[in-house]
Amino acid sequence: MSALDTIQVFQSLNSSPHARLERSAWLGDGLIAAQWNNHHDLREYHSPSHHTLSCYIADGTGTFRRDQPDQKGAPGKLCVLPAGHESAWVINGQIRLAHLYVSPEQLALGCVTLLDREPRELQLQENTFLDDARQTAHFQQLISLNWQEPGERLLTSSLAHEMLSHAVLTQVGLREGLQLKGGLAPHLRRRVREFIETQLDQPLSLGQLAGLCALSEYHFARMFRESFGTPPHRYVLQRRLQRACRLLRETTQPLGEVALACGFASASHFTNRFRQTLEATPGEYRQVFRTSCERTLQAHTDGAPL
Repeated sequence: MSALDTIQVFQSLNSSPHARLERSAWLGDGLIAAQWNNHHDLREYHSPSHHTLSCYIADGTGTFRRDQPDQKGAPGKLCVLPAGHESAWVINGQIRLAHLYVSPEQLALGCVTLLDREPRELQLQENTFLDDARQTAHFQQLISLNWQEPGERLLTSSLAHEMLSHAVLTQVGLREGLQLKGGLAPHLRRRVREFIETQLDQPLSLGQLAGLCALSEYHFARMFRESFGTPPHRYVLQRRLQRACRLLRETTQPLGEVALACGFASASHFTNRFRQTLEATPGEYRQVFRTSCERTLQAHTDGAPL
């Protein structure tokens, strides 16, 4: 089963005789981009397991939700469709749109790292035809990239993370009337999180982390997943790879030193893990961002007054 097989919004559009997929790309880290055009269609979404960020690229002025017929789309308008939502859409005329599909695990990681809140406390706020100039600009940049070219795919992945971070910071709110059971207490969650951040270059064991909370490994693993939205080993790997990306972009450290600084025993192990997630080697990732910075600098230099 491919990643797209589990994306209900994607599959709903893909099954329509009126919608056409222009392109799609798996970006790693539970993020998938897709670009569509559609016309004279009816679409319904029933409790998808993923989140969808959507932007109207062109047309869409005849598109509306059945429960909100007085609100119409337009180029640049955004929609935020959380996992578990229900919606029915009427598409009159033409529409072109871009989607970013986000896994619950990746949104949970953003809640923990950006907001220092337990993901169960929060939810992505459903929003239709939202105006957000910054996020619209992100989408416009996204569709300007070649998703199939390996170098630009890395830029696309980084941009998708920026878009997710922006959504977390602006579109996530507290769940109403929620009574949490299980999970780590806030001070224990923070203690574990801070310890992991200071030990990313060191080997970590489940027993070490459980000991911070005076819990057995079994109970800690269950409570960690409740509080962080992902198992301990996966959370640590994500944080190590995120640190690696930052070091590759911002420093000239040799790849072997970056590997050690991020807790990987060897450059080959680091490269394998990095490629599995980003579909590129650390060296390719660094070169892409170096080239991008050089182009930006050259553009500013060329445009500078004499």
